[in-house]
Amino acid sequence: MVTVIAICVIIVAIVIVLAVVTTSKAYKYNHTVDTVDSLPMNNQNDQSEKESNKQIS
Repeated sequence: MVTVIAICVIIVAIVIVLAVVTTSKAYKYNHTVDTVDSLPMNNQNDQSEKESNKQIS
């Protein structure tokens, strides 16, 4: 009976250690955010404004 409890305690200790290691790695991970390019809608508006300005000149 004592050996079963000892094995259970060892398994629980291993699971706790693995959980702590995994959590600490997750908190150390540095997330990056991609830069936002200008929206395609804005590019079309800019191009149409440039074309209209060329036609007026």
